[in-house]
Amino acid sequence: MSQYIGPEEILRKKREYLIPCVYHFYNQPMQLVRGEMQYLYDSNGKQYLDCFAGVSVANCGHCNPEITKEICQQVNTLQHTTTIYLTENIVNLAERLAGITPGRLQKTFFCASGSEANEGAALLASLYTGNSELISLRQGLHGRNKLGMSLTGLSFWRTDPTPVGGISFAPNAYCYRCPMNKRYPECDLACANEIETIIKTATSGKVAAMFAEPIQGNGGIITPPLDYFKRVKEILDAHGILLIIDEVQTGFGRTGKMFAMEHYGVEPDIMTMAKALANGTPVGAFTARSEIADVYTRPGASTLGGNPVTAAASLATLKYMADHDLPGKAAELGKLLKEGLLTLQQKHPIIGDVRGIGLMLGAELVYKDKTPAIAETDIIMERMKDQGFLVGKNGPNRNVLAFQPPLVITANDLNNMLNHLDDILGSLTI
Repeated sequence: MSQYIGPEEILRKKREYLIPCVYHFYNQPMQLVRGEMQYLYDSNGKQYLDCFAGVSVANCGHCNPEITKEICQQVNTLQHTTTIYLTENIVNLAERLAGITPGRLQKTFFCASGSEANEGAALLASLYTGNSELISLRQGLHGRNKLGMSLTGLSFWRTDPTPVGGISFAPNAYCYRCPMNKRYPECDLACANEIETIIKTATSGKVAAMFAEPIQGNGGIITPPLDYFKRVKEILDAHGILLIIDEVQTGFGRTGKMFAMEHYGVEPDIMTMAKALANGTPVGAFTARSEIADVYTRPGASTLGGNPVTAAASLATLKYMADHDLPGKAAELGKLLKEGLLTLQQKHPIIGDVRGIGLMLGAELVYKDKTPAIAETDIIMERMKDQGFLVGKNGPNRNVLAFQPPLVITANDLNNMLNHLDDILGSLTI
């Protein structure tokens, strides 16, 4: 008799005891019970190559022994005190982040999720500028709380029937389906220039900040041209508007650099992070230049933010990334994976576009008329799962296959996955 209750019983309890918004992948889901670096295992002992990393979280691999050792040692020593008492890990982690984040970002506030981090960043921007309006991008995702949901430009995630006001949405740099009906580079970055128009027409002029992801993860791995953010920053600076960069999915080596904004050569005013910082231990943080951070002086706390265990996990994660050059590996393996996906695109017309940087790549699936191949995306994911490969999906129509594996994955793993994907794509009848 199995020690596990199995997928059917989990689904029964899920229907009875969980709020139904908690959805899951697959028509025939499995029960995952164990992780080991780039692999996951189900209740029947079947092995899966994880190509999604728990949505860009397990960058150092599942149950990484070096990180797990530090977590266990800390749990056995001191697990929780909250920030009203002095502990060492939180300040050591803040110091470490000051050394690796772009530009002059220096002071950090720790919380427990990316949603909290974005909420805090918006508050800090308002405190610094004295303004309250915000700008966000279409197809962006910035959280599941009220403000984060209101900043999100994907109707899929905008459940709140009364979203927060004072938020204007700008067109994103979605070159495959340009919202301005233009073509890069002849477009002269029309989508970025539109931000100027929005500031002058859709706002009162009292804008605190603009939120943007360097690569829109849930939006479909939307990857702006490398000169996009320079233009955006010029426009925002001219109007005294801060740039808040959301690195919740893109941060910590995923794109071949520690942070994705390093590819664009632009310094954020405030940056948010979460997910991969602690390799699976709940974490969130926002960091800013000193002159911005120092306006937040009234008492603030996060009961669990930066607690000794989370901070120990984060410090161990950053050490492992540096010791094993995971950003460098992501850059190298990302080229291999992208070349493989581009080769499949030439062979299988259902792949309309391949985009992304490093090991954050997306393949948009479409019919001949470029409409989203939604049903086929689900079929491919299910068949890949049956053959032992877990890939993600995202985009407004959920028709983009997402490849965001642990950065400890190998070239052989990726080639094996690509070969199976090739076979599955070839078996489709469209």
